[in-house]
Amino acid sequence: MRVGIPGVLDAALRDRPDAIAVIARSARMTYADLDAAADRSAAALWQLGLRPGGRLAASLPNDIDVVLAFHGAMRLGAIWVGIGEALAIPEKRHLVVDCAPTLLLASESAIGQCADALATVGGRGVTISELREATAHAGDVPVVEIDPHAPAGIAYTSGTTGVPKGIVHSQHNLLLPGEVLVASRGWGPSLRKGDCLPLTILNLMVLTTLLTAQAQGCCIVMDRRDADGITEWIENEQVTHWNGVPAQLHDLVTTKQVDPARLRSLREVWSGGGDCPDQLRVRFAEIYGLPIRATYGLTEAPTVVSIDPVGGERHPGGSGRVLPHLWVITRGADGTLLPHDAEGELCLTSRSQGEWADRWRPYLGVWRDGGVVDPPTVPIATGDYGIVDSDGWLTVLDRLKALIVRGGANVYPAEVERILLAEDGVAGAAVFGVPDERLGERVAALVETVDDVDVDQVRA
Repeated sequence: MRVGIPGVLDAALRDRPDAIAVIARSARMTYADLDAAADRSAAALWQLGLRPGGRLAASLPNDIDVVLAFHGAMRLGAIWVGIGEALAIPEKRHLVVDCAPTLLLASESAIGQCADALATVGGRGVTISELREATAHAGDVPVVEIDPHAPAGIAYTSGTTGVPKGIVHSQHNLLLPGEVLVASRGWGPSLRKGDCLPLTILNLMVLTTLLTAQAQGCCIVMDRRDADGITEWIENEQVTHWNGVPAQLHDLVTTKQVDPARLRSLREVWSGGGDCPDQLRVRFAEIYGLPIRATYGLTEAPTVVSIDPVGGERHPGGSGRVLPHLWVITRGADGTLLPHDAEGELCLTSRSQGEWADRWRPYLGVWRDGGVVDPPTVPIATGDYGIVDSDGWLTVLDRLKALIVRGGANVYPAEVERILLAEDGVAGAAVFGVPDERLGERVAALVETVDDVDVDQVRA
């Protein structure tokens, strides 16, 4: 069996090579198809100049290309960097400069927007059509020895300053969450997991093509995030498991209710990316006959830390039960370890006993100046305030960070404040989140103005 992510398809290739592995807008592939296409992708990326340890940045829509590029990069021992298509142009440029990619896979317009940044770091822009052309004429697949503990992915997150920080994970780190979830939830070949959030988010790549391969199930790459599009994908492809953000669940409960029969294939619905109010959970269950599974996750973990278990058990207001490979503790403001049920900052470490003992490893560090620096101190402080009981049930009470989570999207007050302060007539600004029934939080600002300010322009 191959080592690391290149070997994630091996069990399915042995047991059910002709089963459908991935469904996307432009393609449906069996496991045999996906394996062969991943090899061709690796060969094409090698021809384009990607090498072990090199960065492949991708700003792509949810379709088959983002899946193949990821698998191709992993087979070369390269480092994957997802850059969200919805990011502002200055944000994209900053990430390109920071990660210094060998290649940037993106649309022609996005490559043009980042041309100066690419020139600064000596990178090359490649469109999807160019990659497909290179793939069609790719040569032999290079033989690369994979180190599963070497850097494999950079996931950009931000703290209260709004300055992106690249969290670096290994292939080992990226494979473990799916392995644990598949085993603990009893998933197998019948799993048809649909995901509509951007696969450029590293956590989503872990929870899609890697997880479903570990179950020998089917990854369904959904390219619509509106309620109608989500319903269409679930109904047409008989999705059994789907995860969304509270805003999407809110829409399905309020303005975009659909015939529950259209969602009858669903066995589990997850909520992540923000707080999901209990009243929304109750209403969703009343309409669709399905409970919403609460989750809590971190880029640094990576992905899921806790989730409501299979079955009906859940704790109102809670974020599920901690997965069996992790141990979550709370610490006081002075750093002291607190007992169960005591409120404090949530901190993450490896389980020391049981089947999954010592399997989890902390992220490798932060990407800076062309390498990995600042390896984390364990246990890893999450910046979130909460409670963990003796049975592993976790409740997140609040964020210690100033981060605003709006409809599952992170908004950093410092970034918005800088934009406001750049406007003529704005002397000062303070940005904060306010509760919103649909989005979880809405962005609000107090603005100090001078004479003759154009309020409509500031609001826009």
